[in-house]
Amino acid sequence: MADTQGRIGLLGAGRMGSALAAGWLRKARGGVSADQIILIDPRPGVGAQALMDSHGVTCVPALTAKVAASLDTLVVAIKPDLVRTVLSAVSDDLPRDALVISIAAGVPLRTLSAALPDRPVVRAMPNTPAAIGEGVSVCVANEAADTKTLIRQTEKLLKPAGLVEWISDERMMDAVTAVSGSGPAYVFLFTEALAAAAEAEGLPRELAMTLAKQTVSGAGAMMKAGLGEPDELRRNVTSPNGTTQAGLDALMSGGGLPGLVRNAVAAAERRGRQMGAQSAGD
Repeated sequence: MADTQGRIGLLGAGRMGSALAAGWLRKARGGVSADQIILIDPRPGVGAQALMDSHGVTCVPALTAKVAASLDTLVVAIKPDLVRTVLSAVSDDLPRDALVISIAAGVPLRTLSAALPDRPVVRAMPNTPAAIGEGVSVCVANEAADTKTLIRQTEKLLKPAGLVEWISDERMMDAVTAVSGSGPAYVFLFTEALAAAAEAEGLPRELAMTLAKQTVSGAGAMMKAGLGEPDELRRNVTSPNGTTQAGLDALMSGGGLPGLVRNAVAAAERRGRQMGAQSAGD
């Protein structure tokens, strides 16, 4: 397969899928062109429609045998409960050397490999900030895909969404999902709570939400800028016996926020294992 990825099928052109395709066209620097991409979705979302209107990207309603046979790479972005059925239907048609990248949450490599035997398969877990290029995708490959060439091709397609990290043990993916996959929701909830607390102290609702959102995004930007590790940054902003220390003491007392976060990640990890077992038919 050429380094330009050849013909790329995007199975599922919803928000995440169309954001990936937009990134390929925006950031690939000529490596992926609109005529290489085929969107496969009976009901493409707004983002996919924009790609069709502005770039002339092709969209078809189903992954037919003919479409599958034309692909060099298949990116799977459909609902997890549809994966086995849809992929199994084209098992005899998708080329044996076609790279399959699945971002379907909770679907393990064994399910993907059972549906498409003898194919190089990468399972990736992106998170929602990937839709604006600020996410992180964690990947694990089966033996057929564990080569420098295919890893490089996978990274080229996922990097428009943000950072790309790799794990060698798929059992870690449930913990990954519990942290980076579900983590944005934890941050959004904290932001809601911070705004509600500000309002309870007398600030107008709009100002309270503005302060909460900018505070959370600004703190994240400081960490991303490499200004220090989280614990260091926390210490730097905390004066002994000051207002920040008083707030942190309340957050951390009796297990507090650290204990709640630990419980949240553990609960999400357990649910991820359950979903993976259900997807695999265990």
